[in-house]
Parts: sequence; C-alpha cells; structure tokens
Amino acid sequence: MKNKVKHAMNAMQRAPWEQGTAMHGLIETGEKTEVILMAKEAVLRQNDDGRLAMLGGSDTSTDPAVNGRGVLFAWQETGDPIFRKAAEKQYHYLKKIAPKNPNGILYHFIQGQQIWSDSMFMAPPFLMLMGDHQEALKQIEGYRNLLWNEEKRLFSHMWDDVRKEFRRSDFWGGGNGWCAAAFAQIIENLPENRESEKTKIAGYLKDLLDGCIRHMGPDGLFHDVVDNPDSFIETNLSQMLAYAIYKTVRNGYLDEMYLAKAAMMRDAAWSRVDQYGLVQDACSSPRFDRPGTSTEAQAFFLMMEGAYRKAFYL
Repeated sequence: MKNKVKHAMNAMQRAPWEQGTAMHGLIETGEKTEVILMAKEAVLRQNDDGRLAMLGGSDTSTDPAVNGRGVLFAWQETGDPIFRKAAEKQYHYLKKIAPKNPNGILYHFIQGQQIWSDSMFMAPPFLMLMGDHQEALKQIEGYRNLLWNEEKRLFSHMWDDVRKEFRRSDFWGGGNGWCAAAFAQIIENLPENRESEKTKIAGYLKDLLDGCIRHMGPDGLFHDVVDNPDSFIETNLSQMLAYAIYKTVRNGYLDEMYLAKAAMMRDAAWSRVDQYGLVQDACSSPRFDRPGTSTEAQAFFLMMEGAYRKAFYL
C-alpha cells in the first residue's frame, strides 16, 4: 500500500508547500534517492530571494521553507554544497527578507499581512533544523498567541493583522493537523539540553490532541471544520494527528494512551485509499473546499506509516 500511495503522490503536480511536504513523507519512509531528486528540483526552482521550489504561488512566503528539510537531508546524504547553499539562502529569506508583524512573526504571504496556522509547519521545523532553536520557538509562540482558542483547544485558521480580526476563525482540520505535526517535529529536533522547551511543546500538542479527539467520529475521522458537523468528513487530519502521536510517543513525550486513538485514525485512513493509491476524501487541492485528493494527504499517509513503523518495529 505504501508504494501505491507514494507512486500516486509522485504523479501529482506540486506547488511549493506540496513539494516540501512530499519530501517529508519520503524522508519518514526512508526513500533517500527520491528525496535527493526532489531536493534537486526544489533547488532548481529556487528564487533569487531564497524561496525554494517556486513553481507558482509567487506571493507565498512561508510555504517554500517546508522544502528545507528535504534540501538539508540531500546535503547530509550527498555532501553536495549546492544543497547547503540553497538551505542557507532559504534561511536568510526567513530571517532577513520575509515580511513579519511587529513582533517578528512571519506572515503567510508577501502581501496582506495574514497569519495562517499552516505556517506553523512550514517555517519553525526548518528553522529548528538550521540550528536556530530560539527563532523556531519564537515563531511557534507567536502563531499560538494569535490563533489558539483556549476554550476549544483548537487553532483558528487565519488572522488578518491589518483588520486585527480573524479572516477565517474556523477550526480547520488541516490547519490543526499542520500544527500537530510541527509540534511533533520540534519536540524531536530540540537538543536534549532544552528539556523544558520539549516538555512545553509536548503540552501544546497534548492540548491540541484533546481538543481534536473530542470531535472524532466513531470511524476515526473528523469533519473538515473540526467542531462543525455540517462540514464534510475529511481524511487527512486523522493522518496528521496519528503521525504526531506515533512520533511523540516514540520520543517519550506523550502518554501511550493516545495510541488507541491513533490506531482508529490510521485504520480510517487505510480504508480511504483507492486502487490507484490515492487517499480519498481528503480536503482537496487546489481550493481545499471539498473532499478529494491532495499531495499533502499522500505525504501524510507516508509520514504516518513511517512514524508507525518506527514506533512499533524499531
């Protein structure tokens, strides 16, 4: 099944965030050669300003940074300085060029001054891998301060920093999944001497999982807007949360009690894979307003499976 999902993913056209998320999936499942090939494409399409994999989406600011993990992986595997140079250019873009709010928190787009929950996964994990732990944690705190709803224990999707109000206050499943996955990676990659920060981020993840799971259906799936039963039932959030659970339990920062919920989510995702390896009923590309298929749904199936196997078989 994994190979069918991977082949279907590789056949898809990809925007910057999709190319990077696809590489995350391949890294988690150990597909070294394919990551290197994808990283070459991300570097080939790097803008002069440093943004990686810029095929379309010229206004996007944080999305290209999600390619950084794959580019750094390619550098570590090959030693080719072209990858290290490309990662450094992407890092420089985030630090010195990318638009930010007055507190230094990255906007999702070059224009419009918007903060999106998606950015939690796009930028902070890459900043962490570049060794800028403080900046990664600063971004996480900034996004959480603006988007987190303490009562619901969920993240709203979009904040408008011009109007000082939510552009979209909905608790979008995909956006909450991006945050959960980011927390799991940050916990894994923080140095051992930053135990207090690991524990703090693990607390953020636990709160988010609890907020989501209270809305999970008996089939292990969620609505596209997590707390809105009138929105369509969607597949990818289950994969994203299962990935975060398996990775964080394995790293020792989440109680094993969450594994039963992850198993339900994983079973649900498996049941949605069709004969071609496409994860069906995900929040669908390119407009993300209906059930269908997407590169990130393919990638998170692979990420979930990679984390599952490492949790139970390594």
